[in-house]
Amino acid sequence: MGKVEKIAFIFPGQASQYAGMGKEFFDSYEESRAVFEQADQTLGFSISRLCFEGTEKEVQLTANTQPAILTTSIASWVLLRDSGVKPDYVAGHSLGEYSALVAAKSLSFEHAVSLVRKRGRYMQEAVPVGKGAMAAIIALERSKVEKICQQVGEEVQPANYNSPMQIVISGTREGVDKAMELALQEGAKRATPLPVSAPFHSKLMLPAQERLQVDIEKTIFHPLLIPLVTNVDAKIIHTEQEAMDSLIRQVTSPVRWEDSMRYLINQGVSTFVEVGPGRVLSNLIKRIDKEVKTFNIEDKATLNKFLDYYDTSNK
Repeated sequence: MGKVEKIAFIFPGQASQYAGMGKEFFDSYEESRAVFEQADQTLGFSISRLCFEGTEKEVQLTANTQPAILTTSIASWVLLRDSGVKPDYVAGHSLGEYSALVAAKSLSFEHAVSLVRKRGRYMQEAVPVGKGAMAAIIALERSKVEKICQQVGEEVQPANYNSPMQIVISGTREGVDKAMELALQEGAKRATPLPVSAPFHSKLMLPAQERLQVDIEKTIFHPLLIPLVTNVDAKIIHTEQEAMDSLIRQVTSPVRWEDSMRYLINQGVSTFVEVGPGRVLSNLIKRIDKEVKTFNIEDKATLNKFLDYYDTSNK
């Protein structure tokens, strides 16, 4: 049928990690192994060991989780790149935006893995453990969630607009508890605390944003070779300055994932390929639009399934 459908590569963020992620690619493909080895060398410790054998506690530490997910995602992406699959667009959920920028050739992998290691550390250090919290509000309209956050005040804000069914809120423990209570009173199906170590994408992350800005401004970025839809604005960016600005603002701003995916669908994207560990983003997309095709790439079976489909649809 020739290449008519548009493809987007989407890269996962925190909460997609699991012990053993990326091991099959490391064992089977030299290109993937080279990515893990490069990460170990750049970071000065074995992130590979952490991905393959780390305890749940080690893998959950934000300063470890972020480079681990990025490395696993890029070790998956190089196999698609080397198979000749070219996406029309890229996007990444929060941390995943760094992987998307590597795929768009705006940021080198070494720079990306160094930045996310620092990003994780800064986020962890921005708020004392136990002071911040996040929660998923299930099945309550966006306007009602926003109104509740305004009602509670500075202590809580929307952090992730993930799908029509799920909005994540973030802030102080007291603020989040209060907002969860109000959400249930307003008719939310569920309000579930998330097992995270910091209140990501809230104003409490400002100290982390300021520290990360210094590092980002010292890092070399290039114009993007593939258009990227950013979290902060749910719009396409092309320039290195836009990429830097988006990564900085992202730390304290909500992830506009549902809006970003709807934008891509409106641009004609009909196939979404989740590149990296897990199926979190594939599941979210199905809640946004049941009609689109989704694939995830995290092991040989999922890679081959997508490549078979791609070869067939591009003949």
